[in-house]
Amino acid sequence: MPGISRKATLALAATASLAVLTTACTGQSETGATDDPNAETTITFWHGWSAPAEVKAVQENVDRFEKAHPNIKVKVVGNINDDKLNQALRAGGSNGPDVVSSFTTSNVGKFCSSGAFLDLKPFIEKSKLDLEATIPKPMLDYTQFEGVRCALPLLGDAYGLYYNKDAFEAAGIAEPPKTWSEFAEVAKKLTKSEGDTYDRLGFMPNYHGYETVVDHYMSQWDHAYFDADGKSNIAKDPAFAEMFTYQKKLVDDLGGFDRLEKYRNTFGDEWGAEHPFHTGQVAMQLDGEWRLGMAKDAGVDFEIGTAPLPVADDEVDEYGKGFLSGTIMGIAPQSKKQNAAWELVEYMTTDTEAVVSFANAIRNVPSTFEALKSPDLKTDPAFKTFLDIAQHPESNTPPASVNGSTYQTTLQDFGFQYESGKVKDLEAGLAKTAEQIDRDIEQAK
Repeated sequence: MPGISRKATLALAATASLAVLTTACTGQSETGATDDPNAETTITFWHGWSAPAEVKAVQENVDRFEKAHPNIKVKVVGNINDDKLNQALRAGGSNGPDVVSSFTTSNVGKFCSSGAFLDLKPFIEKSKLDLEATIPKPMLDYTQFEGVRCALPLLGDAYGLYYNKDAFEAAGIAEPPKTWSEFAEVAKKLTKSEGDTYDRLGFMPNYHGYETVVDHYMSQWDHAYFDADGKSNIAKDPAFAEMFTYQKKLVDDLGGFDRLEKYRNTFGDEWGAEHPFHTGQVAMQLDGEWRLGMAKDAGVDFEIGTAPLPVADDEVDEYGKGFLSGTIMGIAPQSKKQNAAWELVEYMTTDTEAVVSFANAIRNVPSTFEALKSPDLKTDPAFKTFLDIAQHPESNTPPASVNGSTYQTTLQDFGFQYESGKVKDLEAGLAKTAEQIDRDIEQAK
């Protein structure tokens, strides 16, 4: 499932001398953890999946781990959101988790800077893991903050373009658009109006649309959210003005904000069979790799095409990139069984069989190079699109921040105001939004 879902170095230095002394007894290096991972023990793993098939897939992966590590039993607790997780990590105590996971990559900055997730560096060094040779760079980027690696990726999500091949053929469109200007023309060509609504919309561009949010659009422009000093860059980097200008024009060209919102309110649930792409209400959809399986399960009556999202017209050499996110996995700092917890984290995030089996079961993108190349990975040309996006060197995700996703929410709120016409002056609006982002980050520090 999507991230549809995102620590501390404290105490490590203080316990270094103790760790040296315990190494001889336990075989452990300077992790600051003193439990023996070879002893009989039980650890608790909290995750956010709730659908029966997903819960079953998690348990099957845990079962494989327990078979490989017969001394470690894992108590699995599902349907844990970030609010529940944060409360438990703050409270501590024996009833809390040892291993933790989250769908919200945008919260990694909070997790790492606050110490909510343990710094994994000592464990990684102990295991002699070469992360750069193991995991794609964007996934490594979104699991650390300011040099603190408090998480590892547990499968990923890659975003691309879904399109109705039958509608394309009927409209005489030979291939998916590669640039945003081509995309606008295709969206207009695929749109069929009916009175003050639509028989079919080429694409739903509004920021309240399913997945058509600011950061997903921005991934297709070269951009920098922050400058070298850590200040918001959205008013200075021309890519942001270009994206907002483009999206607003697309909204206007496809019928205007009010008309589009009225049509959007007829859409079925994003996670159900009546999703507007499934029903043919929209001919193109920005979405993650999971949509392919959901659309097939819904029994769509047209052939589905997949492709990378378009890129800015002057960046066509970067076509193939996309937005990345995914599930993250780490260790609770209050855990008294951190070495055993690391065994589960390392297994689920780096063992090729474990990663491939889990990816096959829940239709997510594998998060290691070996798993991406594995012959056991269930794939087809439509799904391969997302595997390629996940490995593209220019694929990206918003940078972590000390206050999590707050800066993204602030920018998204501005997007709502601008696309609806409530804010007329784009330049002034971006400058005001940048000031708000900087204030919020300073207060969080």
